[in-house]
Amino acid sequence: MTRDVRVLALPALPEFAAATRYRLLQYVPLLAELGIHADVSPFLSNRTFAGLYDRAQAARTAAGVLAGVGRRAIDVARLGSYDVVWVQAQAALIGPPLVEWLAHRRRALVLDLDDATYIERRSSVFGAFASILKGRGKTDRILRSCDHAVCGNPTVAAYIAGKGIPTTVLPTLVDTHRFTPRAARPPGEIVLGWMGTHSTFEYLLTLMPVFQRLATQYRFRLCVIGAGRVDLRADGVDIEMRPWGLEREVEDLQSFDVAVYPIVADDWARGKSGFKAIQYLSCGIPYVASPVGVVASIGRPGLTHLEARSGEEWFDGLSRLLADAPLREAMGTAGRRYAVEQYSTRQAAATLAGVFRTVADKRRIA
Repeated sequence: MTRDVRVLALPALPEFAAATRYRLLQYVPLLAELGIHADVSPFLSNRTFAGLYDRAQAARTAAGVLAGVGRRAIDVARLGSYDVVWVQAQAALIGPPLVEWLAHRRRALVLDLDDATYIERRSSVFGAFASILKGRGKTDRILRSCDHAVCGNPTVAAYIAGKGIPTTVLPTLVDTHRFTPRAARPPGEIVLGWMGTHSTFEYLLTLMPVFQRLATQYRFRLCVIGAGRVDLRADGVDIEMRPWGLEREVEDLQSFDVAVYPIVADDWARGKSGFKAIQYLSCGIPYVASPVGVVASIGRPGLTHLEARSGEEWFDGLSRLLADAPLREAMGTAGRRYAVEQYSTRQAAATLAGVFRTVADKRRIA
């Protein structure tokens, strides 16, 4: 008889964050069906996360971070009740990886890493101060306490495997029963959309000259969701800025007729998990993407989406989609079919369950 496994999941971000929702929380009920019972304890609350990048709420953020430190102290005290500790990127947003070290001493530790966080990046909001609070080289120090790593793409897996740590590649997926195409796309204005975060917004800015050129020939509205800004302007371009919200995420995606996924080809971008592409495919949205890192292996270029490596290719690809409604429809249908066939959250849950059982058994034997 297969023994149940108890897992303590320690994401740094709360349910409200997409990173937690689609790398961890969506699997909890599926894992339970497989005898893996996960309790989730985020470092930040939803309320703190909502104001995390608003400097006007710095005092509230500081109080929320201190509360998170208190939660982690409680989590450490109850480690004995679990078989496995599942850390998403880092257990705490500040300080050294003390929680990970303590967890590894008592239980098996699985690190879930969907981005190349081992590459140091300056925060676009808090600058060098964030790096000081977090601690330099934190991901590498966490890896010293790691029994197994679940990685969002092969680039991240290769880095971690090079340190002698067992890895499993698991893309960041969405539930294709929830992320679906809208019933019908009404005629009229075309919406050209992008959904991301403040950290990836800089990639979108590289396309502003392309959008301005397109606006001289096509009528469309540029919808930007999750940039953390409200002041984007470009001559001749109708721009709508919206904050990201979990409760309306699917509805916002479904409003897109065409989407963009620009990435700059640097080491950080090569370690991205391609999450936006999977969202677009699941919702049947034709898109143009930079074929960088794992994004180049998602979908089928020319069938589900188009690729662009230069400003001219971006202009040509978006021109094709803006001008050709049947092409948009065909690509959207093919993309949706691809997502359903290739990305199963239930199969991913089975993979995770296998990882948890393996590390728990190894630790038990040791």
